[in-house]
Amino acid sequence: MATTSKATWIWYPGDYEIWLGNKMNNRRTDRGAYFPPFWKQDSHYVTVEFSKAVNLDEDETLTMATEGDYNVKIDGKMLFGMPKQFVLPAGSHNINIKVHNQATPPTLYVSGKTVKTDETWNVTFEDKEWIDESGKASDTSSTVYMKAGRWNFDDMNILPSDFKLNRRHETAVSRENGLYDFGRETFGFAILHGIQGEGAIDIYYGESAEEASDKEHCETLDKLVVKDGKITDLATNKTTNIGDAYTLGNSKAFRYIYIEATGCTVADVSMDYEYMLETEHGTFRCNDEELNKIWEVGAYTMQLTSREFFIDGIKRDRWVWSGDASQSYLMNFYLFNDNEMVKRTTWLLAGKAPITSHINTIMDYTFYWFNSIYDYYLYSGDRHFLSQIYPTMQTYMAYVLGRTDEDGMVQGLPGDWVFVDWADKPMDKHGQLAFEQILFRKSLESIAAVAGIVGDDDSSAKYQELADKLGEKLLPYFWSEDKQALMHNRKDGKQGNDVFRYPNMFAIMYGYLDKEKQEAVKHSVILNDEVLRITTPYMRFYELEALCMLGEQDQVMKEIKAYWGGMLHEGATSFWEKYNPDEHGSDKLAMYGRPYGKSLCHAWGASPIYLLGRYYLGVEPVKPGFEEYTVRPTLGGLEWMEGNVPTPFGTVYVKMDKTSVTVKADGGRGTLIVGRGENEKHIEIQPGKETTVNL
Repeated sequence: MATTSKATWIWYPGDYEIWLGNKMNNRRTDRGAYFPPFWKQDSHYVTVEFSKAVNLDEDETLTMATEGDYNVKIDGKMLFGMPKQFVLPAGSHNINIKVHNQATPPTLYVSGKTVKTDETWNVTFEDKEWIDESGKASDTSSTVYMKAGRWNFDDMNILPSDFKLNRRHETAVSRENGLYDFGRETFGFAILHGIQGEGAIDIYYGESAEEASDKEHCETLDKLVVKDGKITDLATNKTTNIGDAYTLGNSKAFRYIYIEATGCTVADVSMDYEYMLETEHGTFRCNDEELNKIWEVGAYTMQLTSREFFIDGIKRDRWVWSGDASQSYLMNFYLFNDNEMVKRTTWLLAGKAPITSHINTIMDYTFYWFNSIYDYYLYSGDRHFLSQIYPTMQTYMAYVLGRTDEDGMVQGLPGDWVFVDWADKPMDKHGQLAFEQILFRKSLESIAAVAGIVGDDDSSAKYQELADKLGEKLLPYFWSEDKQALMHNRKDGKQGNDVFRYPNMFAIMYGYLDKEKQEAVKHSVILNDEVLRITTPYMRFYELEALCMLGEQDQVMKEIKAYWGGMLHEGATSFWEKYNPDEHGSDKLAMYGRPYGKSLCHAWGASPIYLLGRYYLGVEPVKPGFEEYTVRPTLGGLEWMEGNVPTPFGTVYVKMDKTSVTVKADGGRGTLIVGRGENEKHIEIQPGKETTVNL
């Protein structure tokens, strides 16, 4: 038997991710009060069996560690106690190890010359083995086994449950009358230095100076009591010695910290910046310095919101939302290319059966989850993950199909949050929404594709048939010849009167409109200022993608500079949850009926990262894992641009000006496409060789 790769800690797939996500999601506070998520939170399986069939050429000493109590069974016979090391004789053997842990996920590490824990081990939370009255063991053929989950814990002495984000000490750039400015949006732990006397210390955090200075309305704060050389945190009731410096126990998002001390003094305030180490493999530069700044701030926004998982915003929720995450995945593919983060986030959002509500309770967010899984496969080529997540996809789709109406469409039912977007106009969420049916159809197509990839051909055909039947109804039910658009909703068999951008732009993106209707929608809806404008980066992302797919990169470039550039002109150091250029003064910080409710660092604000990589540098996978890809660069009004797009095989470098295009790739089978229509040319990209084409 050949030597395998290094050993790693393994667990039941999704268990560690759910456990770690619960720790993160439950750190949110609302003005010092604990604020848990309002959806069902699941937990890990407390007992997990790990198994592996091996064939050894010689005796082998196995060293093992677990997180939890365990037993070891070799060829059906249990070993005494909980051995940390044992000898496995030459020959064929079945290894079965059961690990129990209530507090943290059961995990296993085994290392020998050839036998090592990795993702090829089988795991189950029930082995269905019992002994009858004759002493014979039962048939265990009905047990469902999964391939083990793992991350990057390759050291036996570094336990997965001990994982923590990195920290880096930073100081404020200025201080005035108790207000400390750290220079830009940041995230971490406040540190108080030189505390003297006895009394109270109130700490107010703000993404803006106005928020930090507003003691009654700032979103986050801390209150401390100093007495007898000790500090008590009133939010947690934890008391510790003061020492030379006191570090707050919970991380916060802020740019500014305002300190108010009564009966005592604080000499200085610094912070420990908390972060996930992410390398920016994707790059973009051009002649337009404002656009360069947009890329830079977008990348920093992604750095801040890429933590144990892709979260929404760092100040208020600090939760994993599927709608936000599905966009973060796409930006990630063009910036970090961190596939492990995508998988962790997908597992956390999925939770466990029984399914009692939509993901995050939001109907549309369930559909984004389905579609993001196929996106991940396209960019990564990771078939193994599809085989792991597919049973969960089936469970969720069964839940969705159980809530369809007589037309096979979805409607909001009790307990469903039909979100769509934060719109600046009341939106009727009742009846059959065109937007939801479009997402639903795409979800059926996504699970049909995944089913086919993992070999479940019968289910693949079933899901595709449902998608086709739904697709046949979209235009008859929602298209208006008078409006030349898909109408917003349909109730009691009648079309509503509202036209919104959302269903129309998604129908373009998913190819559900022919060219004639695409062109009609472009003018009647997308470029029509009389249709309600979108003021969230969340949906601007998709609106601009639809325009890029229609070849409107020049227009999109103007929109990017006006919208994201507008936030920069407002002083943004990370991109916001919502931006309306017509809002001024205190209104620009308000949301949800709260003066500082708006997040000034929100993951979906970083969408230019994806748009510039996908539709300007023009790099797109055609086959999973970039086995085949195309490069269709478009300047969109720029003089020149260059950048790198990360892929599983390395990077694709693109440089373009008005006279030539240069591409260099580390692998894959690429095709450079220049020109359009009759002038379109396709040029093969040879791995490792620079390809230059004159325009």
